[in-house]
Amino acid sequence: MLDKSKIILSTPEESAAITAAALSDPDAQPLTEEELAQFRPWRARLLAPPGSPMVTLTMEFDAATIDAFKRQGDDWQQGINAVLREWAIRRGYVPFPA
Repeated sequence: MLDKSKIILSTPEESAAITAAALSDPDAQPLTEEELAQFRPWRARLLAPPGSPMVTLTMEFDAATIDAFKRQGDDWQQGINAVLREWAIRRGYVPFPA
């Protein structure tokens, strides 16, 4: 567990210097409000589109992995589908959802 008593926070002067250095980098400018407004939640895009045909199959997983998903709640199987869907999207096997 993290021992928060050992965290050393920067002083306001140090924080200002770090911010100034970051802002001076032309390749690392903060996003504008317009750019931020274009962001969409990633999780919703990983859910199977409504009406998608589902396939029932039998697979074996290690117990710790399945327990981790089950702890997320009743939709734990959707969580596994989302992880597999993300894997397929990142490799170009499934199109990125709009």
